[in-house]
Parts: sequence; structure tokens; C-alpha cells
Amino acid sequence: MSKNDNIHELITSAETDILQEIMNIAFGRAAADLAEFIDIFVVLSVPQIKLLQAFDLPAYINSEIMDYDKDKVSVVEQSFRGRFKGSAFLVFPAGTGKRMISLFEGKDELFEKDYSHELEKETFMEVGNILIGACIGKLAELLDDVATYSPPRVVVEKSLHGIYENLIEPDSMAIVLRTVFSFNEKDVSGFMFVLTKQESFAWLKSALHNFLEQYDYQE
Repeated sequence: MSKNDNIHELITSAETDILQEIMNIAFGRAAADLAEFIDIFVVLSVPQIKLLQAFDLPAYINSEIMDYDKDKVSVVEQSFRGRFKGSAFLVFPAGTGKRMISLFEGKDELFEKDYSHELEKETFMEVGNILIGACIGKLAELLDDVATYSPPRVVVEKSLHGIYENLIEPDSMAIVLRTVFSFNEKDVSGFMFVLTKQESFAWLKSALHNFLEQYDYQE
């Protein structure tokens, strides 16, 4: 059996279409929550979905962020668990931290001290909490699941190499959900990736069909 046959057995094109619609809703909720918090419009690209073998993930991510300096990115990574399991992470190019802090002007209760490396990490942490929490939370809600989260991990202006460690089991498959986001009128943009573990695939396929049945019934 070919690699492509294995992929189509894991998730069909129809199921991919359903998942993309759900991710549009989930990413939209994440953008809306962040926009409400920082009072600025967040622009999101249409989510892209790929099914990859785990050892192909580093090359895929590097190809997506090809315009970034791979040794100077800032990353927020957070694992989530439920019947839907995986990791989500945001990738920002070098120099984003100071511009990101400017988005929080007026949020003095969060940032009462002068600029520092720690303040930069706090800012990325806050953005990650909002974007990842809202996105995964909405995704779980739409699929009738409840997500719990590990503490987020933040690295600032460092190589992506360490992030690849323990992302997912090396001999497994992963569904990768990717979008590009930017903040209107601010020179800040980044990538959001959601990686689902292979052990969730069977449940995910069933949940997608249940979602579609509910939608068709409402229509």
C-alpha cells in the first residue's frame, strides 16, 4: 500500500473540508478574542490542512516560514489534551517582541515595568494564551470535547530546533492546521500551527461526521 493510500485512509478529502470549516470558525474566534483584548483588528488567512508523517514536520514548518531567520524566532508552544490531543504553537519573526509590546499600550495592569527580556516573554505568553486558548477551546466545543492545557512554553529570539523535540512521536502521522495572522496597521505577523496526534484520528473522524450531521439537520 502506498503512502498516499495510508493518508487517504486516515482522513478523506470530505473530512478535510469539514475540518477546514471548523478551523475557520475556531481561528476566527481566536482572532476576535485577541482583537477585543488589544482593540486592534486581526487579519487571518484561510487555514491550510496537511497530513504529514512526524519526521516531515520540521521541513514543512521551515518551508512555511522561509522568510524568517530560523535562528531568531520567538515561539509560544502549548500542548492540549482531551479526546482531541496535540500541540499548538505560534511562530514570530525576529524583532517582533518590541512591536508586540506596543499592542498592549493601555494595559498597564499587565506591563507596569520597563522593557526587558522578561517583559517580552510575558507579552508573547499573553498573546499565546488568548490565541491558542480561544482557538483550541472553540474547536473542542464544536466537536463536543473539552480541552485541558499544559503550561505554555515560550522561547524568545532563539532557534526553532529545540521546539521540534517532543512535538509528536517520530513514527506517527500528524494533521497540521496552519494559518497566518497579522495585526492591522501594525508591523506584526506570525504563523499559528495546530498539530494533532495520530491517536486522536479515529475520534476526530467520528466527531467531524457528527458535526456535519448536526449542521445538515439545522439547515
